[in-house]
Amino acid sequence: MIKKIIFILSIACLFFGLNACKSIRKSTNQTQITTTDNAKTNLDWMGIYSGVMPCADCAGIETKISLKGNNTYRISWKYMGKDDAASVKEGTFKWNSSGNMITLENLNRNNFPTMYKVCENYLLQLDLKGKVISGKTADKYRLNKN
Repeated sequence: MIKKIIFILSIACLFFGLNACKSIRKSTNQTQITTTDNAKTNLDWMGIYSGVMPCADCAGIETKISLKGNNTYRISWKYMGKDDAASVKEGTFKWNSSGNMITLENLNRNNFPTMYKVCENYLLQLDLKGKVISGKTADKYRLNKN
């Protein structure tokens, strides 16, 4: 009789032990799936970025973007040689699902670029379709972190 009880307890312990290992493996796999490397989680992206963007009918567009941790921005731009005053807009921005690109909200997409790739210590202005600008002037669409 005692041997039967010990046998049953051994089987029960073995069963519960195997299930515990299965649960640990499951939770470890879930953690690995949700942890991804991207600009949003791995870069110090908050701060002020500035530079001179190309302009078709002026010497350039002095641009400054401030990104804050609460997903708000402040952008100012000044058309060099055309207007002494800078235009300023504030709003919120959204990250794309990959966490490497932001879209500035509350701006008219047709009048001003709204999408930027977030890189280490700089923002790269993207075209209207969210693609990296290529060609001879591609390096001019970069705002460096101050």
